[in-house]
Amino acid sequence: MNNKPHFGLTGLAVMGQNLARNIAHKGFPIVVHNRTTAKTEAFLRDHGGEGPISGATDIASFVQALEPPRAIMIMVKAGPPVDEVIAELKPHLSRGDLLIDGGNSYFGDTARRIRELEEDGLLFLGTGISGGEEGALHGPSIMPGGPKEAYDRVAPIFTKIAAQVDGVPCCAYIGEGGSGHYVKMVHNGIEYADMQLIAEAYDLLKNAVGLDNDALAQVFSEWNQGDLDSFLIQITAQIFQTKDPETGDYPVDKVLDRAAQKGTGKWSSQSALDLGVPVTAIAEAVFARFLSAMKEQRVQASRVLPGPTAHLEGDKESFIGAIRDALYASKVVAYAQGFNQMLAAAAEYGWNLHPGEIATIWRGGCIIRARFLNRIREAYEAHPDLQNLLLAPYFTEAVRKGQEGWRRVVMEAVRLGVPIPAFASSLAYYDGYRRERLPANLIQAQRDLFGAHTYERVDRPGSFHSHWGASEPE
Repeated sequence: MNNKPHFGLTGLAVMGQNLARNIAHKGFPIVVHNRTTAKTEAFLRDHGGEGPISGATDIASFVQALEPPRAIMIMVKAGPPVDEVIAELKPHLSRGDLLIDGGNSYFGDTARRIRELEEDGLLFLGTGISGGEEGALHGPSIMPGGPKEAYDRVAPIFTKIAAQVDGVPCCAYIGEGGSGHYVKMVHNGIEYADMQLIAEAYDLLKNAVGLDNDALAQVFSEWNQGDLDSFLIQITAQIFQTKDPETGDYPVDKVLDRAAQKGTGKWSSQSALDLGVPVTAIAEAVFARFLSAMKEQRVQASRVLPGPTAHLEGDKESFIGAIRDALYASKVVAYAQGFNQMLAAAAEYGWNLHPGEIATIWRGGCIIRARFLNRIREAYEAHPDLQNLLLAPYFTEAVRKGQEGWRRVVMEAVRLGVPIPAFASSLAYYDGYRRERLPANLIQAQRDLFGAHTYERVDRPGSFHSHWGASEPE
Protein backbone atom coordinates (compact mmCIF):
# COMPACT_ATOMS: atom_id res chain seq x y z
CA MET A 1 0.00 0.00 0.00
CA ASN A 2 1.39 3.41 -1.03
CA ASN A 3 1.23 6.03 1.72
CA LYS A 4 2.77 8.90 -0.23
CA PRO A 5 1.08 12.28 0.28
CA HIS A 6 -0.85 13.77 -2.63
CA PHE A 7 -0.33 17.42 -1.61
CA GLY A 8 2.87 19.44 -1.86
CA LEU A 9 3.90 23.08 -1.47
CA THR A 10 6.87 24.85 -3.00
CA GLY A 11 7.96 28.31 -1.86
CA LEU A 12 8.73 28.60 1.84
CA ALA A 13 8.58 32.32 2.46
CA VAL A 14 6.47 33.22 5.49
CA MET A 15 3.08 32.76 3.76
CA GLY A 16 4.14 29.42 2.29
CA GLN A 17 5.53 28.21 5.61
CA ASN A 18 2.38 29.13 7.52
CA LEU A 19 0.04 27.58 4.96
CA ALA A 20 2.08 24.36 5.06
CA ARG A 21 1.91 24.32 8.86
CA ASN A 22 -1.84 25.02 8.77
CA ILE A 23 -2.36 22.08 6.39
CA ALA A 24 -0.29 19.78 8.60
CA HIS A 25 -2.05 20.97 11.77
CA LYS A 26 -5.34 19.88 10.18
CA GLY A 27 -3.95 16.36 9.67
CA PHE A 28 -3.22 16.47 5.93
CA PRO A 29 0.15 14.97 4.92
CA ILE A 30 2.27 17.47 2.98
CA VAL A 31 5.66 17.56 1.25
CA VAL A 32 7.44 20.92 1.19
CA HIS A 33 10.16 22.30 -1.05
CA ASN A 34 12.08 25.51 -1.53
CA ARG A 35 14.60 26.44 -4.20
CA THR A 36 17.08 27.22 -1.39
CA THR A 37 17.74 23.89 0.30
CA ALA A 38 18.82 25.55 3.55
CA LYS A 39 15.36 27.09 3.92
CA THR A 40 13.69 23.69 3.51
CA GLU A 41 16.00 22.17 6.10
CA ALA A 42 15.40 25.04 8.54
CA PHE A 43 11.63 24.71 8.11
CA LEU A 44 11.72 20.96 8.80
CA ARG A 45 13.95 21.52 11.81
CA ASP A 46 11.67 24.20 13.28
CA HIS A 47 8.25 22.88 12.29
CA GLY A 48 8.63 19.30 11.06
CA GLY A 49 7.24 17.93 14.31
CA GLU A 50 3.96 19.86 14.05
CA GLY A 51 2.25 17.29 11.83
CA PRO A 52 2.69 14.96 8.85
CA ILE A 53 5.32 17.11 7.12
CA SER A 54 8.18 15.87 4.96
CA GLY A 55 10.57 17.72 2.68
CA ALA A 56 12.51 17.49 -0.56
CA THR A 57 15.69 19.24 -1.61
CA ASP A 58 15.14 19.36 -5.39
CA ILE A 59 12.21 19.54 -7.80
CA ALA A 60 12.53 15.99 -9.09
CA SER A 61 12.53 14.37 -5.65
CA PHE A 62 9.78 16.76 -4.54
CA VAL A 63 7.44 15.61 -7.29
CA GLN A 64 8.41 11.96 -6.87
CA ALA A 65 7.58 12.17 -3.16
CA LEU A 66 3.94 12.83 -4.11
CA GLU A 67 1.44 10.20 -5.20
CA PRO A 68 -0.42 10.94 -8.45
CA PRO A 69 -2.75 12.61 -9.00
CA ARG A 70 -0.69 15.29 -7.32
CA ALA A 71 -1.75 18.72 -6.07
CA ILE A 72 1.12 21.20 -5.77
CA MET A 73 0.69 24.69 -4.36
CA ILE A 74 3.08 27.35 -5.66
CA MET A 75 3.81 30.15 -3.17
CA VAL A 76 6.23 32.47 -4.96
CA LYS A 77 6.19 36.10 -6.09
CA ALA A 78 3.62 36.86 -8.78
CA GLY A 79 4.71 37.27 -12.39
CA PRO A 80 7.62 35.50 -14.12
CA PRO A 81 8.64 33.54 -10.98
CA VAL A 82 5.36 31.59 -11.20
CA ASP A 83 6.02 30.66 -14.83
CA GLU A 84 9.57 29.66 -13.94
CA VAL A 85 8.39 27.27 -11.22
CA ILE A 86 5.76 25.81 -13.55
CA ALA A 87 8.46 25.22 -16.19
CA GLU A 88 10.63 23.44 -13.60
CA LEU A 89 7.77 21.24 -12.43
CA LYS A 90 6.25 20.26 -15.79
CA PRO A 91 8.84 17.68 -16.93
CA HIS A 92 8.24 15.69 -13.74
CA LEU A 93 4.44 15.79 -13.65
CA SER A 94 1.87 13.25 -14.83
CA ARG A 95 -1.36 13.90 -16.72
CA GLY A 96 -4.10 14.89 -14.29
CA ASP A 97 -1.74 16.55 -11.81
CA LEU A 98 -2.90 19.88 -10.39
CA LEU A 99 -0.90 23.06 -9.86
CA ILE A 100 -2.23 25.80 -7.55
CA ASP A 101 -0.98 29.38 -7.59
CA GLY A 102 -1.61 30.86 -4.14
CA GLY A 103 0.04 34.23 -4.79
CA ASN A 104 -1.38 37.58 -5.93
CA SER A 105 -1.13 36.83 -9.64
CA TYR A 106 -2.77 38.94 -12.33
CA PHE A 107 -6.02 37.25 -13.37
CA GLY A 108 -5.10 37.38 -17.08
CA ASP A 109 -1.91 35.42 -16.36
CA THR A 110 -3.97 32.84 -14.49
CA ALA A 111 -6.36 32.39 -17.42
CA ARG A 112 -3.37 31.93 -19.74
CA ARG A 113 -1.77 29.33 -17.47
CA ILE A 114 -5.01 27.35 -17.26
CA ARG A 115 -5.17 27.16 -21.07
CA GLU A 116 -1.50 26.30 -21.52
CA LEU A 117 -1.45 23.57 -18.89
CA GLU A 118 -4.71 22.10 -20.11
CA GLU A 119 -2.95 21.36 -23.42
CA ASP A 120 -0.51 19.19 -21.46
CA GLY A 121 -3.26 17.38 -19.57
CA LEU A 122 -2.61 19.34 -16.36
CA LEU A 123 -5.01 21.26 -14.14
CA PHE A 124 -4.42 24.73 -12.71
CA LEU A 125 -6.15 26.74 -9.97
CA GLY A 126 -5.58 30.47 -9.46
CA THR A 127 -6.29 30.85 -5.77
CA GLY A 128 -6.55 34.17 -3.98
CA ILE A 129 -5.57 33.92 -0.31
CA SER A 130 -6.11 36.76 2.16
CA GLY A 131 -5.25 37.08 5.79
CA GLY A 132 -1.55 37.77 5.89
CA GLU A 133 0.88 35.67 7.88
CA GLU A 134 -1.47 35.04 10.81
CA GLY A 135 -4.36 34.18 8.53
CA ALA A 136 -2.26 31.69 6.60
CA LEU A 137 -1.44 29.89 9.83
CA HIS A 138 -4.73 30.08 11.68
CA GLY A 139 -7.28 30.32 8.87
CA PRO A 140 -7.33 32.59 5.79
CA SER A 141 -10.05 33.52 3.34
CA ILE A 142 -9.53 31.41 0.20
CA MET A 143 -10.81 32.30 -3.30
CA PRO A 144 -10.10 29.48 -5.79
CA GLY A 145 -10.82 29.89 -9.50
CA GLY A 146 -10.31 27.55 -12.43
CA PRO A 147 -11.73 24.17 -13.48
CA LYS A 148 -14.38 22.96 -11.05
CA GLU A 149 -12.92 19.44 -11.05
CA ALA A 150 -9.62 20.91 -9.87
CA TYR A 151 -11.27 22.71 -6.96
CA ASP A 152 -13.27 19.61 -5.97
CA ARG A 153 -10.03 17.69 -5.57
CA VAL A 154 -8.58 20.09 -2.97
CA ALA A 155 -11.85 21.35 -1.45
CA PRO A 156 -11.53 19.06 1.62
CA ILE A 157 -8.16 20.66 2.44
CA PHE A 158 -9.07 24.25 1.58
CA THR A 159 -12.35 24.29 3.47
CA LYS A 160 -10.64 22.78 6.51
CA ILE A 161 -7.71 25.21 6.67
CA ALA A 162 -9.84 28.29 5.93
CA ALA A 163 -11.18 30.57 8.65
CA GLN A 164 -14.53 29.42 10.03
CA VAL A 165 -17.36 31.87 10.82
CA ASP A 166 -20.58 30.52 12.35
CA GLY A 167 -19.47 27.05 11.27
CA VAL A 168 -19.09 28.16 7.63
CA PRO A 169 -15.64 27.97 5.99
CA CYS A 170 -14.32 31.17 4.44
CA CYS A 171 -13.64 29.34 1.21
CA ALA A 172 -15.83 28.72 -1.81
CA TYR A 173 -15.36 27.94 -5.48
CA ILE A 174 -15.40 31.31 -7.25
CA GLY A 175 -15.70 30.27 -10.88
CA GLU A 176 -13.90 29.46 -14.11
CA GLY A 177 -10.75 30.99 -15.56
CA GLY A 178 -8.99 33.73 -13.64
CA SER A 179 -12.02 34.57 -11.50
CA GLY A 180 -10.41 33.56 -8.20
CA HIS A 181 -7.50 35.91 -8.66
CA TYR A 182 -9.83 38.60 -10.01
CA VAL A 183 -11.97 38.50 -6.86
CA LYS A 184 -8.81 38.63 -4.74
CA MET A 185 -7.62 41.61 -6.80
CA VAL A 186 -10.86 43.51 -6.13
CA HIS A 187 -10.68 42.45 -2.47
CA ASN A 188 -7.30 44.17 -2.36
CA GLY A 189 -8.69 47.22 -4.15
CA ILE A 190 -11.39 47.54 -1.51
CA GLU A 191 -8.66 47.08 1.10
CA TYR A 192 -6.78 50.05 -0.41
CA ALA A 193 -9.93 52.17 -0.16
CA ASP A 194 -10.71 51.04 3.38
CA MET A 195 -7.18 51.82 4.57
CA GLN A 196 -7.17 55.23 2.89
CA LEU A 197 -10.52 56.14 4.45
CA ILE A 198 -9.23 55.18 7.89
CA ALA A 199 -6.08 57.22 7.28
CA GLU A 200 -8.17 60.26 6.32
CA ALA A 201 -10.26 59.83 9.48
CA TYR A 202 -7.02 59.67 11.48
CA ASP A 203 -5.71 62.82 9.79
CA LEU A 204 -8.86 64.74 10.71
CA LEU A 205 -8.96 63.41 14.27
CA LYS A 206 -5.31 64.27 14.84
CA ASN A 207 -4.83 67.51 12.91
CA ALA A 208 -8.32 69.03 12.96
CA VAL A 209 -9.72 67.80 16.28
CA GLY A 210 -6.32 67.65 17.99
CA LEU A 211 -6.46 64.15 19.51
CA ASP A 212 -3.27 62.57 20.84
CA ASN A 213 -2.43 58.89 20.35
CA ASP A 214 -4.13 57.76 23.56
CA ALA A 215 -7.34 59.50 22.53
CA LEU A 216 -7.06 58.13 19.00
CA ALA A 217 -6.74 54.60 20.39
CA GLN A 218 -9.87 55.16 22.48
CA VAL A 219 -11.88 56.50 19.53
CA PHE A 220 -10.97 53.63 17.22
CA SER A 221 -11.57 51.10 20.00
CA GLU A 222 -15.06 52.54 20.53
CA TRP A 223 -15.77 52.54 16.79
CA ASN A 224 -14.77 48.89 16.68
CA GLN A 225 -17.65 48.06 19.03
CA GLY A 226 -20.31 49.21 16.54
CA ASP A 227 -21.07 49.03 12.82
CA LEU A 228 -17.42 49.80 11.99
CA ASP A 229 -16.30 46.61 13.73
CA SER A 230 -13.55 45.25 11.47
CA PHE A 231 -10.02 43.92 11.44
CA LEU A 232 -8.62 47.18 10.06
CA ILE A 233 -10.29 49.34 12.72
CA GLN A 234 -9.15 46.89 15.39
CA ILE A 235 -5.48 47.01 14.35
CA THR A 236 -5.66 50.80 13.98
CA ALA A 237 -6.57 51.03 17.68
CA GLN A 238 -3.69 48.66 18.47
CA ILE A 239 -1.23 50.82 16.55
CA PHE A 240 -2.10 53.92 18.58
CA GLN A 241 -1.77 51.94 21.81
CA THR A 242 1.74 50.73 20.98
CA LYS A 243 4.72 52.39 22.69
CA ASP A 244 8.44 51.75 22.36
CA PRO A 245 9.35 50.01 25.65
CA GLU A 246 12.73 51.73 25.77
CA THR A 247 11.86 55.31 24.83
CA GLY A 248 8.15 55.49 25.57
CA ASP A 249 7.61 57.00 22.11
CA TYR A 250 4.85 55.90 19.75
CA PRO A 251 6.33 54.08 16.72
CA VAL A 252 3.46 55.26 14.51
CA ASP A 253 4.80 58.82 14.75
CA LYS A 254 8.20 57.66 13.47
CA VAL A 255 6.87 55.83 10.39
CA LEU A 256 7.77 57.61 7.14
CA ASP A 257 4.60 58.84 5.43
CA ARG A 258 5.26 56.97 2.21
CA ALA A 259 2.85 54.08 1.57
CA ALA A 260 4.11 51.21 -0.59
CA GLN A 261 2.03 48.91 -2.78
CA LYS A 262 2.39 45.65 -4.69
CA GLY A 263 0.15 46.45 -7.64
CA THR A 264 -3.22 44.81 -6.99
CA GLY A 265 -4.93 48.15 -6.28
CA LYS A 266 -3.55 49.52 -9.54
CA TRP A 267 -4.70 46.42 -11.43
CA SER A 268 -8.14 46.77 -9.92
CA SER A 269 -8.38 50.40 -11.03
CA GLN A 270 -7.08 49.59 -14.53
CA SER A 271 -9.57 46.76 -14.95
CA ALA A 272 -12.42 49.00 -13.80
CA LEU A 273 -11.45 51.52 -16.48
CA ASP A 274 -11.49 48.75 -19.08
CA LEU A 275 -14.93 47.64 -17.91
CA GLY A 276 -16.33 51.17 -17.64
CA VAL A 277 -17.11 50.81 -13.93
CA PRO A 278 -16.57 53.83 -11.62
CA VAL A 279 -14.50 52.72 -8.63
CA THR A 280 -13.61 56.20 -7.43
CA ALA A 281 -12.79 55.25 -3.84
CA ILE A 282 -10.36 52.52 -4.94
CA ALA A 283 -8.72 54.65 -7.63
CA GLU A 284 -8.30 57.64 -5.30
CA ALA A 285 -6.72 55.37 -2.70
CA VAL A 286 -4.19 54.21 -5.28
CA PHE A 287 -3.47 57.80 -6.34
CA ALA A 288 -3.09 58.78 -2.67
CA ARG A 289 -0.33 56.20 -2.32
CA PHE A 290 1.34 57.57 -5.44
CA LEU A 291 1.17 61.06 -3.94
CA SER A 292 2.58 59.81 -0.63
CA ALA A 293 5.57 58.42 -2.55
CA MET A 294 6.42 61.97 -3.73
CA LYS A 295 7.89 62.74 -0.31
CA GLU A 296 10.75 64.96 -1.41
CA GLN A 297 8.50 67.07 -3.65
CA ARG A 298 5.92 67.39 -0.88
CA VAL A 299 8.56 68.64 1.53
CA GLN A 300 9.52 71.36 -0.97
CA ALA A 301 5.90 72.20 -1.74
CA SER A 302 5.09 72.54 1.97
CA ARG A 303 7.50 75.47 2.13
CA VAL A 304 6.09 77.24 -0.93
CA LEU A 305 2.42 76.52 -1.53
CA PRO A 306 -0.04 78.48 0.63
CA GLY A 307 -3.13 77.02 2.29
CA PRO A 308 -5.79 77.92 4.83
CA THR A 309 -4.94 78.65 8.46
CA ALA A 310 -8.49 78.02 9.66
CA HIS A 311 -9.36 76.15 12.84
CA LEU A 312 -12.09 73.63 13.54
CA GLU A 313 -15.41 75.26 14.36
CA GLY A 314 -18.09 73.75 16.53
CA ASP A 315 -18.19 71.01 19.13
CA LYS A 316 -15.30 68.56 18.84
CA GLU A 317 -17.27 65.53 20.08
CA SER A 318 -19.93 66.25 17.49
CA PHE A 319 -17.30 66.42 14.77
CA ILE A 320 -15.79 63.10 15.89
CA GLY A 321 -19.24 61.58 15.43
CA ALA A 322 -19.48 63.16 11.99
CA ILE A 323 -16.12 61.62 11.02
CA ARG A 324 -17.42 58.24 12.13
CA ASP A 325 -20.53 58.71 9.94
CA ALA A 326 -18.41 59.81 6.96
CA LEU A 327 -16.14 56.80 7.39
CA TYR A 328 -19.03 54.34 7.44
CA ALA A 329 -20.88 55.92 4.50
CA SER A 330 -17.71 56.08 2.42
CA LYS A 331 -16.92 52.47 3.30
CA VAL A 332 -20.36 51.45 2.00
CA VAL A 333 -19.60 53.25 -1.28
CA ALA A 334 -16.20 51.54 -1.61
CA TYR A 335 -17.71 48.08 -1.15
CA ALA A 336 -20.61 48.91 -3.49
CA GLN A 337 -18.14 49.92 -6.17
CA GLY A 338 -16.03 46.80 -5.66
CA PHE A 339 -18.99 44.44 -5.90
CA ASN A 340 -20.23 46.28 -9.02
CA GLN A 341 -16.80 45.78 -10.57
CA MET A 342 -16.84 42.03 -9.88
CA LEU A 343 -20.31 41.68 -11.41
CA ALA A 344 -19.24 43.65 -14.48
CA ALA A 345 -16.19 41.39 -14.86
CA ALA A 346 -18.42 38.32 -14.51
CA ALA A 347 -20.57 39.56 -17.40
CA GLU A 348 -17.51 40.41 -19.49
CA TYR A 349 -15.63 37.14 -18.96
CA GLY A 350 -18.54 34.71 -18.61
CA TRP A 351 -18.08 33.91 -14.92
CA ASN A 352 -20.95 32.90 -12.68
CA LEU A 353 -20.03 34.89 -9.59
CA HIS A 354 -22.21 34.86 -6.47
CA PRO A 355 -21.72 38.17 -4.60
CA GLY A 356 -23.49 36.95 -1.46
CA GLU A 357 -21.14 33.97 -1.27
CA ILE A 358 -18.12 36.23 -1.79
CA ALA A 359 -19.28 38.42 1.10
CA THR A 360 -19.69 35.26 3.18
CA ILE A 361 -16.11 34.05 2.67
CA TRP A 362 -14.75 37.54 3.37
CA ARG A 363 -16.27 37.57 6.88
CA GLY A 364 -13.26 35.84 8.42
CA GLY A 365 -9.55 35.38 7.80
CA CYS A 366 -9.14 38.18 5.26
CA ILE A 367 -7.82 41.70 5.79
CA ILE A 368 -11.16 43.40 5.05
CA ARG A 369 -13.20 41.15 7.32
CA ALA A 370 -15.88 43.25 8.96
CA ARG A 371 -19.20 42.95 10.71
CA PHE A 372 -21.11 44.61 7.91
CA LEU A 373 -20.16 41.88 5.41
CA ASN A 374 -23.06 40.00 6.99
CA ARG A 375 -25.27 42.87 5.82
CA ILE A 376 -23.87 42.57 2.30
CA ARG A 377 -24.55 38.84 2.26
CA GLU A 378 -28.10 39.44 3.48
CA ALA A 379 -28.64 42.13 0.82
CA TYR A 380 -27.70 39.82 -2.04
CA GLU A 381 -29.65 36.90 -0.55
CA ALA A 382 -32.77 39.07 -0.41
CA HIS A 383 -32.18 40.61 -3.85
CA PRO A 384 -29.98 38.34 -6.05
CA ASP A 385 -30.22 40.82 -8.94
CA LEU A 386 -29.31 43.85 -6.82
CA GLN A 387 -27.70 46.45 -9.09
CA ASN A 388 -25.92 48.42 -6.38
CA LEU A 389 -25.49 47.90 -2.65
CA LEU A 390 -26.64 51.48 -2.08
CA LEU A 391 -30.10 50.40 -3.25
CA ALA A 392 -30.41 47.70 -0.57
CA PRO A 393 -32.76 49.01 2.17
CA TYR A 394 -30.22 48.59 4.99
CA PHE A 395 -27.49 50.54 3.17
CA THR A 396 -29.90 53.15 1.80
CA GLU A 397 -30.94 53.89 5.38
CA ALA A 398 -27.39 53.72 6.76
CA VAL A 399 -26.15 56.31 4.27
CA ARG A 400 -29.22 58.48 4.81
CA LYS A 401 -28.53 58.57 8.54
CA GLY A 402 -24.87 59.36 8.07
CA GLN A 403 -25.25 61.83 5.23
CA GLU A 404 -25.34 65.02 7.30
CA GLY A 405 -22.10 64.16 9.09
CA TRP A 406 -20.51 62.98 5.84
CA ARG A 407 -21.18 66.30 4.14
CA ARG A 408 -20.05 68.26 7.18
CA VAL A 409 -16.74 66.41 7.24
CA VAL A 410 -16.07 66.99 3.55
CA MET A 411 -16.91 70.70 3.78
CA GLU A 412 -14.89 71.23 6.96
CA ALA A 413 -11.89 69.32 5.57
CA VAL A 414 -11.88 71.52 2.46
CA ARG A 415 -12.12 74.64 4.63
CA LEU A 416 -9.22 73.45 6.79
CA GLY A 417 -7.09 72.27 3.87
CA VAL A 418 -7.00 68.63 5.00
CA PRO A 419 -6.79 66.28 1.96
CA ILE A 420 -9.63 63.75 1.88
CA PRO A 421 -9.59 62.22 -1.62
CA ALA A 422 -11.43 59.02 -0.64
CA PHE A 423 -14.09 60.73 1.51
CA ALA A 424 -14.75 63.38 -1.14
CA SER A 425 -14.76 61.06 -4.15
CA SER A 426 -17.10 58.63 -2.37
CA LEU A 427 -19.55 61.45 -1.66
CA ALA A 428 -19.27 62.69 -5.25
CA TYR A 429 -20.05 59.19 -6.50
CA TYR A 430 -23.05 59.00 -4.19
CA ASP A 431 -24.35 62.37 -5.35
CA GLY A 432 -23.77 61.45 -8.98
CA TYR A 433 -25.45 58.07 -8.62
CA ARG A 434 -28.55 59.52 -7.00
CA ARG A 435 -29.02 62.21 -9.70
CA GLU A 436 -31.63 61.51 -12.36
CA ARG A 437 -29.96 63.98 -14.72
CA LEU A 438 -26.25 64.81 -14.84
CA PRO A 439 -24.46 67.56 -16.80
CA ALA A 440 -23.16 64.91 -19.21
CA ASN A 441 -25.60 66.31 -21.78
CA LEU A 442 -23.23 69.27 -22.18
CA ILE A 443 -20.21 66.96 -22.58
CA GLN A 444 -21.98 65.03 -25.31
CA ALA A 445 -23.00 68.29 -27.02
CA GLN A 446 -19.34 69.41 -26.95
CA ARG A 447 -18.26 66.07 -28.45
CA ASP A 448 -20.81 66.48 -31.20
CA LEU A 449 -19.66 70.04 -31.95
CA PHE A 450 -15.94 69.34 -32.26
CA GLY A 451 -16.09 65.77 -33.54
CA ALA A 452 -19.56 65.14 -34.97
CA HIS A 453 -19.90 62.24 -32.53
CA THR A 454 -23.73 62.58 -32.54
CA TYR A 455 -25.96 62.33 -29.51
CA GLU A 456 -29.18 60.74 -28.29
CA ARG A 457 -32.24 62.75 -27.29
CA VAL A 458 -34.54 62.45 -24.28
CA ASP A 459 -37.68 63.10 -26.33
CA ARG A 460 -37.31 60.69 -29.26
CA PRO A 461 -35.13 57.73 -30.30
CA GLY A 462 -32.30 57.87 -32.78
CA SER A 463 -28.86 59.37 -33.30
CA PHE A 464 -28.62 63.12 -33.92
CA HIS A 465 -26.08 65.73 -35.00
CA SER A 466 -26.47 69.48 -34.67
CA HIS A 467 -24.76 72.46 -36.29
CA TRP A 468 -23.98 74.11 -32.98
CA GLY A 469 -23.91 77.90 -32.98
CA ALA A 470 -26.49 78.16 -35.73
CA SER A 471 -30.25 77.95 -35.52
CA GLU A 472 -31.46 74.45 -36.27
CA PRO A 473 -33.87 74.16 -39.20
CA GLU A 474 -37.41 73.23 -38.33
